[in-house]
Amino acid sequence: MDAGDRSLLEVGRIVKAHGIRGEVAVRLTADIPERVTPGSVFQTTRGPLTVERSKPFQQGYIIAFAGIADRNEAELLRGLLLKAEPLDLDDDDVIWIDDLFNALVVSTDGVERGRVVEVEENPASDLLVLDSGVLIPLTFVVEVEPNERIVVEAPEGLFE
Repeated sequence: MDAGDRSLLEVGRIVKAHGIRGEVAVRLTADIPERVTPGSVFQTTRGPLTVERSKPFQQGYIIAFAGIADRNEAELLRGLLLKAEPLDLDDDDVIWIDDLFNALVVSTDGVERGRVVEVEENPASDLLVLDSGVLIPLTFVVEVEPNERIVVEAPEGLFE
């Protein structure tokens, strides 16, 4: 599959303008520094934005985009959803949100618990939302076969 065939992921949002030099505060959906390296490109409803420089700031990043020179231009970007192609990072411990949808959830005892219909943000741990209405913290996931099967080791009573 070539890069043109890959679907774009929602990877963050521009929160607000920051300072007077055209920088913006960005909150990423996952803290992956590779997303904001110089030269990275985000797709938006206003066209592509290319990262010139970035630095960590509070719960996100301060980013300067090419062609955005002052606060007035930065203010026009407020609220924009940032999309990008999936990253090919070799990290077996990372669970990618787009790998979870429609997967059948099975507990370690082999019982099928339902299919993932949504992933809900939660400060303690994001939650798998199953078609049965059950919420399962991602911390209970022990195995993922992308978009096929998820094995969870859940405490007694979670499915009752």
